[in-house]
Amino acid sequence: MIAVLIAGAVSMLLSLFGTRRLITFFDNLGKGQPILGSEDNGPVHHMKKQGTATMGGLAILFSAFIGWLVAHLRGGIALSDQAMIMWGGVVILAAMGFLDDFLKVRKSHNRGIFWKKKGYITFGLVVLIMIWLSVGTGVSETLSFTRFDFPGWELPKVIWVLWTAIMVWSTTNAVNVTDGLDGLAAGSALFGFLAFTVIAYWAFRNPDVYHLVNPLDLAVFSASMAGACGGFLWWNAAPARIFMGDVGALGIGAALGLLAVTTNTHLLLPIVCALNVMESGSVALQMTVFKASGRKKRLFRMSPVHHHFELLGWPETTVIIRFWIISGVFVAIALGIFIADFTHIADRFAGH
Repeated sequence: MIAVLIAGAVSMLLSLFGTRRLITFFDNLGKGQPILGSEDNGPVHHMKKQGTATMGGLAILFSAFIGWLVAHLRGGIALSDQAMIMWGGVVILAAMGFLDDFLKVRKSHNRGIFWKKKGYITFGLVVLIMIWLSVGTGVSETLSFTRFDFPGWELPKVIWVLWTAIMVWSTTNAVNVTDGLDGLAAGSALFGFLAFTVIAYWAFRNPDVYHLVNPLDLAVFSASMAGACGGFLWWNAAPARIFMGDVGALGIGAALGLLAVTTNTHLLLPIVCALNVMESGSVALQMTVFKASGRKKRLFRMSPVHHHFELLGWPETTVIIRFWIISGVFVAIALGIFIADFTHIADRFAGH
């Protein structure tokens, strides 16, 4: 447990001060986040935010990685192959996001050069990451809800790779879509990482039930991401001094998706990340209604749905806090389901 606390505390402190340095760097550079205008059907009401420092995800991911490493200095916890592959996956997706962020800032336009092809490219990268995880570790290849044997359907390797790739890829995109209001994505991700910290540590304490590969290292990984998001949120809270950018959104989304894969909580992920599902789902619904109506009608005033509520007259901070509450409620539900299932299993083990 001490290693988990060390990871979270170190990551939070590094992120707090590292994010401040990034703000100074971008302020001195005179470059920042471009905002889509009316010509791109963007959130014109956010034009006042144009020029805000971006790529804060660099501070989040760097701080989380250092916090994870420092937690291992105490001893008693192995540098697992599984966690290192997960970090490799996070870095690969974050690098894709960094390239997009760099091009946006350089062009002063909120569409990177790969914006139409980015989805295909990122999915291909995620498939390679899942193959790497399958070949390089003993990760369970069953369809899972709260543990490897529930429902426990053994998936052929090709199907498992495609299924988990869709999970991770969808999560990266959902976090990216959620990152539209100050602190919204970072705050909801913080809840998600705290949930996975509890799940992984619980599995570590009950190995006969969960059979995870190096669960303590997964808990440290998740705690370091939670701490880094917390430190970043100090500066990203409304009114934001810095945005996480695609480098942060894709990296965080990859980490959440990979944690669901490695903790055998595939089907629990949509509940843990319910806010992200709601946000990305609103975009899909908007596009479906718009195309079905011959490009004449829209379900929401603007998607993602957080912009819809802004245009209804809700202040940005009201939308953020209410969406955080929604995220927190669903994370609590997910943990309740996880613990209730454990209680059922524990009773069965005890012969009740």
